[in-house]
Amino acid sequence: MCDALQSRCLGLLRSDYLLDVCNSTSVKQVEMNTIASSFAGLTSSAPTHRFVLQQMGLLDKLCVLPKNNALQGLSSAIIKAWELFNEKDSVILVIIEDQSMNICDQRFHEFEITRQKPELHVIRKTLTQISNEANLSNSKDLIVQGKKVAVVYYRAGYSPDHYHGEAEWSARLLIERSTAIKCPNIQYHLAGTKKVQQALATPGTLERFVKDVKKAAEIRTVFTGLYALDLDENGEKAVKMALDAPERFVLKPQREGGGNNLYGEDIRHKLMSCMNSKERSAWILMDKINPPVQQNYLIRPNQDFKKNSTLYDVVSELGIFGTILCDGDNIIINEQVGHMMRTKLTSCNEGGVHAGNGVLDSPFLIDDYPKNIM
Repeated sequence: MCDALQSRCLGLLRSDYLLDVCNSTSVKQVEMNTIASSFAGLTSSAPTHRFVLQQMGLLDKLCVLPKNNALQGLSSAIIKAWELFNEKDSVILVIIEDQSMNICDQRFHEFEITRQKPELHVIRKTLTQISNEANLSNSKDLIVQGKKVAVVYYRAGYSPDHYHGEAEWSARLLIERSTAIKCPNIQYHLAGTKKVQQALATPGTLERFVKDVKKAAEIRTVFTGLYALDLDENGEKAVKMALDAPERFVLKPQREGGGNNLYGEDIRHKLMSCMNSKERSAWILMDKINPPVQQNYLIRPNQDFKKNSTLYDVVSELGIFGTILCDGDNIIINEQVGHMMRTKLTSCNEGGVHAGNGVLDSPFLIDDYPKNIM
């Protein structure tokens, strides 16, 4: 899945899961994020819940908060990719939005990279700036501010809103055509789309990539129902299911960043509007996962004390961070490095933290875990 100029590929991934209690209690995958997987910095570098327990004198409870080295693990993988590029004066380029709403999380990565590798220089640029300032050398090296770029880390570029016109698309193409190691390259980016997630769930597809039958079966246990909406017999069956019981499903487009999914009657309206159009096949249908409801406090800024001290019905989603670094078919790194938990109101379909629907949380383990997990 690597390009012709650069055989090395870097992926900083986050796979999100919900506990499903509808039929039997089991863990189900919500989605796989292959670009701009966020919150490793904030969840690793701001151990708020550990601090609260310490201040309350509940030191015996610290062992139930699992260790989380997501930031260190992701940053270490970026550094490893830089080392493989093998140019000591080369830099890491972070692609950012025009206005970075998640700048704190991004900066934590930059701080951790330079903590682990003080001599490494990180540059932050938008796609628009890359269009105006970057160029390729005769050997197809990506040059920014007179420096050769070893690794391009995308924290933007996943949404159509990030491409204002031809300049930004040209910048993305310029990067893809360079020798820089991309995180992700276009292949890894597309591998994270909802359509690929749905296709992998079809019989026999996952087994093309996971030859171990037992492992493939174990992976399939986390798949929920995923249905194509193509203009064929199977697509018509999926549409009928959704129209008959829209409350059982989520309608997902090929988009990232949250706030794009449709629920309930909105599913019916959307499908009716594109019933015989090719647009329908750009969406997938997924069984709605039903997580257990708990009660908790949601602490938000600019919110009065009464709201911050009110117990709400909430559900939680767990994201597992992983890193993969390949050189052609040779897998150099393939590791799970940490986690992220988001909690939201049961009344909210979307759980975006920046949108104000969700908050960052921490797992609180209640089984008999060994003390040495710390």
